[in-house]
Amino acid sequence: MTGLTTHVLDTARGTPAEGLAIDLYRIEGEDRTLLKRVVTNHDGRIDGGAILVPGADFLAGTYELVFHAGAYLRGLGASLPEPAFLDVIPLRFGIADETAHYHVPLLISPYGYSTYRGS
Repeated sequence: MTGLTTHVLDTARGTPAEGLAIDLYRIEGEDRTLLKRVVTNHDGRIDGGAILVPGADFLAGTYELVFHAGAYLRGLGASLPEPAFLDVIPLRFGIADETAHYHVPLLISPYGYSTYRGS
């Protein structure tokens, strides 16, 4: 599979993060262009196979996934301080190989997150 996918897991609850909004941007110099807005499903993935950018539209360059963690956590009834320690989590990364699959998962809790290039 070629393209970009993501997956969000709520490590505080030990479940997929359902209902978390994600924005995808392409970065070109100082310009930041919104490509897509999505919301995670019951499995913490994106409906339709979880492909954010399919192979035909998959171009080398710099991208940014913006995870709206604070809104998700508040929606679950989490008691967060104002301002929340983690509210909006931007992850900027590069796509170098247009023939590859890039998977960018996010593991979240109210006070920490981690990410990596998955498979």
